[in-house]
Amino acid sequence: MRVRTRLAVGAVGALTMAGLLTGCGDAGSSGTDAPEQGASGAGCAPVAGEQLVVLDDDKKLQNTDNIIPAVNAKVANPQLLAALDKVSAALDTPKLIALNKAVDVDRKTPKAAAEEFAVATGLTTGIAKGPGGQIVVGAGNFSESQTLAELYNIALTAAGYQVKVQQIGNRELYGPSLEKGEIQVVPEYAATMAEFLNTKANGKDATPVSSPELDKTVSALKSEGDKAGITFGTPSSAQDQNAFAVTKAFADKYSLKTLSDLAAKCSGKDTVLAGPPECPQRPKCQAGLVEVYDFKAGSFSSLDAGGPQTKNALKTGTASVGLVFSSDGALATS
Repeated sequence: MRVRTRLAVGAVGALTMAGLLTGCGDAGSSGTDAPEQGASGAGCAPVAGEQLVVLDDDKKLQNTDNIIPAVNAKVANPQLLAALDKVSAALDTPKLIALNKAVDVDRKTPKAAAEEFAVATGLTTGIAKGPGGQIVVGAGNFSESQTLAELYNIALTAAGYQVKVQQIGNRELYGPSLEKGEIQVVPEYAATMAEFLNTKANGKDATPVSSPELDKTVSALKSEGDKAGITFGTPSSAQDQNAFAVTKAFADKYSLKTLSDLAAKCSGKDTVLAGPPECPQRPKCQAGLVEVYDFKAGSFSSLDAGGPQTKNALKTGTASVGLVFSSDGALATS
């Protein structure tokens, strides 16, 4: 399981990794609870199945957590940024899912998965040489970040740099190192990093600056980054953010493609929503589904945040819909 900081699950602002784990618990609570919001109608009973699919967030409940390179401003020359932007251009969410499947399901190393991807996509073709020198690429303490760091390694090596990939830990650890120049490059998530810098500069109750619109999020991110001495490259279309999944069998049975479809067809007593214990109160989880989509589940199953318990509940037919991460390798179709 990839455990990573997720803005959307918690209260607005970046959560520490420890805070997320504390909030979710080491193991999900057993049983299901009736949500605070009452549900009328029959709803949609769970349907077991091995393949999971994400329902389209057509009303933009979640903010834009696109992958984006973060660079210490002192080393952010045009050639270095262009090399990192090649990685952004090569990635989209299905490709990120496939990379995560290679590591988390097929058990390849992040380095091996990145090398195979680079060859398959011609990642280094056309990369111009920069001034060279030593570059430390930091990686978070989860496999997706490590794979992305290895892709940055490949691109920067092609640009003539001597690159070292170093696993740092969570954002609270590597953020200051990036600002100080102890590490020079980190793969980041646009909305989460924007709120991390925002709350660091303006306090934990700062007005949120991220948005469901990518351009607005990136503009705010770059503005906050300028204050911290961090430059950002071009965002990838690949996203890793909260999403709501169902089994393909469930989607087919009830003819669902979007969260609007889910709300219109499946609000009711038979529908079971699964997620972390704090989901019912969170504005990007159940509370947001109610507010934005008027989706009302019949019961809530308190499990984990996009982890094996929630995915197992979907696959075994004990949950109708569950909170997952949009780039999870379990969402791969082959």
